[in-house]
Formats: sequence, structure tokens, C-alpha cells
Amino acid sequence: MLFFGHRFLQSSKFYHIFDIDSIFSTPPSSLLYVEFDENNLDIITYMQENGIHFALKVKNSTEIAYAAALDASYIVVETPLAKTAQKIAENYLFDAKILTHIEEEKEIEELVLLGIDGVIFPNGIVKVTPQ
Repeated sequence: MLFFGHRFLQSSKFYHIFDIDSIFSTPPSSLLYVEFDENNLDIITYMQENGIHFALKVKNSTEIAYAAALDASYIVVETPLAKTAQKIAENYLFDAKILTHIEEEKEIEELVLLGIDGVIFPNGIVKVTPQ
């Protein structure tokens, strides 16, 4: 299981960006995080074209499929969608890892039992202020 933002497990952080210019305010080789939305397709296309690893936050099964087709390295879902997302990823052999937002360590056990690829604690995401 992958852990991002855990209190004693070192990990990379995701940088939540809101526009293409925000990318230039992140450290080199950063993992970028963006919410799936048609208004963000320019950001997603830019990241694809430049070989930038990124996570897409999605809200439903259709967006999970879009995220995989858009070459997201990570697909981020809320816990109620986690089991479905992991099943879809396994059925279609996605390269992307399924991550779930959590607030507390006690949530890990359920996600481990579901076979979810990883979790993100709030400290695992740094919001990049739009320029």
C-alpha cells in the first residue's frame, strides 16, 4: 500500500494546481494533483505532453475511465467509490494506482482489506496558490 502524507512514513507530496502557470511554482519532478473537470483539460493535456506525472481526483466511474485514458499516474477517489475504482482498475489493467483520501489512520484497515493501492492524508497535498 502507498502512503502519502502519513505522519511517520516518508513520501512525496502532491501539489494541487489550478492552472498551467501553477506548475512552474512547484519543485522539479513534483507529483501534480488536479481535479477532473472539462475546464481543466488544458492543464491535463499540458501534463501529458510534457511527461509530467499527475493525479486526477474523480467523482464517478465514468471519470475513472477518463482518468486512465488521460494517462493519470494516480486516480484519487473518496472512500465510498474506492472498491468500485479498484475493481475497474484491475478489470481494465490500468497502469494508474487508485488512491483514497483519508483523515485518520483507523481508516487504513478497511482500505487494506479492499485491496486499495494507497491512501492520501491531508498533509500529502500542498495547494499551490494560482499566480
